[in-house]
Formats: sequence, structure tokens, C-alpha cells
Amino acid sequence: MKQRFDVIVVGLGHAGCEAALACARMGLDTLGLTLRRDRAAVMSCNPAVGGTAKGHLVRELDALGGEMGLAADRAGTHFKTLNASKGPAVQATRVLCDRDAYARAVQSVLFSQPNLTVHEAEVSSLVAEGGQVAGVVLGDGTCLQARAVLLTTGTFLQALMHVGEKKEVGGRLGDEAARGLSHSLRALGFSLGRFKTGTPARLQRDTIDWDAVEPQPGERPARGFSWRTRQAVAAGQPFPLQPPVTCGITYTTQETHRLLRDNLHRSPLFQGDIVGRGPRYCPSLEDKVVRFSARERHQVFLEPEGPESPLVYPAGLSTSMPADVQLEFLRTIPGLERVEVVRFGYAVEYDYAPPTQLSATLETKAVRGLYFAGQLNGTSGYEEAAFQGLYAGINAALRVKGEPALLLGRDEAHGAVLVDELVTRGVDEPFRMFTSRSEHRLKLREGNAELRLARHGHRVGLLPREALERVEERGRRVAEEVARLKRSGLAARLKRPEVSYAALAAEARAWPELPPEVAEEVEVEVKYEGYIAQAERAAAREAEAWDGWVIPAGFRFSEVRGLSAEAVEKFTAHQPGTVGQARRIPGLTPAALSLLLVALKKERAGPGCRSSP
Repeated sequence: MKQRFDVIVVGLGHAGCEAALACARMGLDTLGLTLRRDRAAVMSCNPAVGGTAKGHLVRELDALGGEMGLAADRAGTHFKTLNASKGPAVQATRVLCDRDAYARAVQSVLFSQPNLTVHEAEVSSLVAEGGQVAGVVLGDGTCLQARAVLLTTGTFLQALMHVGEKKEVGGRLGDEAARGLSHSLRALGFSLGRFKTGTPARLQRDTIDWDAVEPQPGERPARGFSWRTRQAVAAGQPFPLQPPVTCGITYTTQETHRLLRDNLHRSPLFQGDIVGRGPRYCPSLEDKVVRFSARERHQVFLEPEGPESPLVYPAGLSTSMPADVQLEFLRTIPGLERVEVVRFGYAVEYDYAPPTQLSATLETKAVRGLYFAGQLNGTSGYEEAAFQGLYAGINAALRVKGEPALLLGRDEAHGAVLVDELVTRGVDEPFRMFTSRSEHRLKLREGNAELRLARHGHRVGLLPREALERVEERGRRVAEEVARLKRSGLAARLKRPEVSYAALAAEARAWPELPPEVAEEVEVEVKYEGYIAQAERAAAREAEAWDGWVIPAGFRFSEVRGLSAEAVEKFTAHQPGTVGQARRIPGLTPAALSLLLVALKKERAGPGCRSSP
């Protein structure tokens, strides 16, 4: 293997795969380093992609030229639209995948991608010279040079797995931990924290009484994520590609909860063995039983890991209890009275880097050319990781090529909200994306992700010209039909909740023939026009007042008169690029912001700064 590359990506989980593919597809000589080649893109926990807000991220990633959506479509066994009875802003696609088929789909692309070399090795340290990353050092002492390095280490930094009283070094069952990088990062001046995640037991499929659980079939026709899938379906190709599976719903019982409470003294979470903070929105079952003691039961979603897989993933039963306790409480759940366990659940503690150490491109502030993405930044979930990987990969490639960075606005993508929340507010627990985090959520819908982002994907070189032209044609047809409805007075009727676009078409003697995705977008645009306009006016006032007010590069917060030492420390640590970002710094007082505004007005003649409106 040669010793010099344009870009090195460390780790090939969901973030690393997107980052490596983006850099290679943008024409850069890219090296992907992983502890195990055969574990690239493995779904470590739930074998599903999408869900509330997460489905939005996948559609946005796909619109920019990412891979996750297409892989999920190819491996999908159970397709579902969540929140279907609610408004389009919160409707989201969720695809249960054949776990092995998903990894194979990504690996086949990864290993055949031009400009991309995949190599098995552990990175022991980073090399930086004069504040600029220069490469990495492997565990065997080999030094590899690069113009940019992306760290996407997932849950592997100083990782420790817990099953009851037992502890084992590793970031995932069957995989080693990355042991040297944490020390190297601290030596470069980065601060690290400790988080925890977990996974449930894997159940033997034929030992479940499926007649005793509520069946949950997938949707037909199925709706995939990728524009490439929709293009293939339009051309007459079959979809889905995998045989369907039926999931099941069951519930914990009072006996389940009693067993867990009686054994809390054996839980590493409650005995202080686990010091890392876990995800609020995906807690372990023992944590749920204690925190929500008034709840009589908790839902369990039984998900086969593939049409032919002998394993079932019991979503909702994440735990780090001892193996004997796990088996005992599982058998108190209806349908699982005779269940056998193939692999017991466990918790993983790992190091993460607080993301306020990053700029808006996910480049580190301390070392130029070094980028962090994924769970290293304190997030949870495949989708959040994948979007960060793509975003960091694009910006690393653009930096190496000397081209302008891709900086999406909060009004353009949920992914932009994700990045802005991370680098501005930081995290104190594993971060999960929700549509409610976005002030522009009414217009940031799954269905219009391509209309919002395809031009960016084409600009950076990840989306082909013909794909952009197809999106532009779709946008033109939507605009023309909305205009026609307004001219004819039919838009007013369509705004009524009980009236649909299909109903109007059925009444008319002549009606334009539109593809379903165009007709759907027309209906949403007309029905929600007033609400969207109202929300946009409010957001525009906010952006004009704060997010559009730039803080000059190199601004010395320590010289702002009257600022407390704590406020100076917060400003200096976060290095906000705008007043809007400054306002979102956790714990910042209104008085501190006022003092900053006064100082900025005095500096308004400086480069890149303008006065407030």
C-alpha cells in the first residue's frame, strides 16, 4: 500500500462509508481504514433505517448523492410510513432491512468504488504539523500522509462492553476497541467525554409464539427512500427486492418489571460501573422501569433480522442486565414464554468529542483538515451518523480541492439543523434528531428533499446532470400546476381538509396527467401554503435579526468590556460565527449577549461584519 493519500477516513461504519464514498466520487485518492473489512456498514443495533426525522435525513442524504437510502431500499423487508394520519411535515419512512443484505449492498459499492482503497488497520495516533493535519500512524508504526483526515470511530474509542458484572473490551460484540486514538486526541488539545449506548438480546426466531403477538405487516405498495429506486420502478423494475417479513408487537408485564427491580443490584447501570450517559430517547429497559414506575407495560417490537435469518431483534428491550436475568425477564413477556437467546444484550461505554470543538463544516477548530463525524460527535443513530459522514466528506473534499465549502442553512435541510445544533449547542447526552428541532419543519418534508438539495449534490459532483434535470423538471411541473389551480380558483377548494387533489381531478372533464410524486407535492404545497408562509416569515425575521449578523473571524471575546469570565470562556470555546449561533450557546445570559452586540456594533466596519438591522 502506498504511503500518501488525499484523504484518509478512519472507521467504516455508517458515517465512514458515506464520507469515504463522497471523497472518492469527488475525484480524490481516498483511503478507508477499518479494524475489520467484513464489518463495514454493519448494523450494530436495530436492523432498520429511517423513522421520525431520521427518514428525512436519509432522503436528504440521498438527494445530495449519499448511499444509505439506496442500500436500505435494496435490503428492505418491511416498509412503513410513520405518522401517516398526521401532517406531511412529520410523516416519515421507516424500512426494516435484512441485516446481512444491507451490509453486502454497501460493501459491494465500497469495495468497487474507483479512487477508494479499503485497508484493515488500527490507527494509533494522528499526525499534525503547524495546526494542520498531516496523516495518521497505524498500530504497526506505519505513517500514512494525507491532506485531510476524517475520524468516524463510532463507539470504538476506549470502548468497554458490560453484561451484568462482566466487562469486556470492545466497541461491538466480536470487535476490538480503538485504544490509542483517545490519548492522541487529548495530546492535540481536544477534550473528550464518555457516553453509553446499548442493545437488546437477539432472540431465536422459531422459539417465539408468533400467534400470541399482534402481527405488523409492512405496507404495500412499498415506498422507498432513493430517487434511483423510484426511477427503477418507473422503468418497470420490481420493488421491493427482498421477500417481506411480518413483525410483531407485544408488551412487558408487571412480572417483568418486578424481576428487573429485584435485580437492580446486579445492574452495572445502577451500581455505578457505567459512568457514561446513555440516550434519553432509547433508554435501557431497567432504566425505563425505574424512571416510569407508574407504567404498567412497555411496548416491544419484534423484528426479524431477515427473511431467512434465525434472529429476531426485540426493539424496546435494550439492557445490560446479567444473562440469567435477561432470560428470566424475557420469558415473562407474552409470546416469549419459551424463547431462547442467541446473543444477550449489552451496554457499551465509549469516548466522544464534544462537537462544539468543530466548525460548521465539521472541521475541527484546533487542527485544520481534521474532521469528526458520527457517534464521535455525541450523536445516536445510523441516520444522524450517515448524514454527518456525507457532510464532512463533502467538505473535506472541497477543502482539498480548494473549492467553497458546502454550508447548508437551517431552512434547507434537517441535516443542517443537526449540524448546527451539534456545533453550536453541543451535547450532554447522545443526540437524536427530531423534526421539532427545526423552525422550518413545515417545508422540510421527506417528499421535497430532492427539490431542496439536488442542486447542492450536483454542484459538489455527487449527483449526475440527468438526475438534477429530472428534479428540476419535477419542480417546474409542480410550480405550473399550483399556478394553474390558483388561476382557476381551484386552489381555494383544495385548501379545504375534506378535498383532495384526486377528488378535484375526478370531477374535471380535462385534467393534466401528473406523476404521483408531482401530484402529491402539488397538494401539499397548496394545502399548507398559508402555514408555511407564516412560519417562514417568523423564521426570516429571526434569521435577519440574528443568523445573518456575522461575527468577524478572529474576534476577541476576551476584549468585550463587562463580559464575565464564564461568558468569555463559553464564547471562546464555541467560537460562534454569527449572533444567531451565539444566542444558542447553552447557559449564555441575555446580559452577555447584549454586551457582545454592543461590541459588534463598534466593530461593524471590520471585514465580514455588518450592523444589526
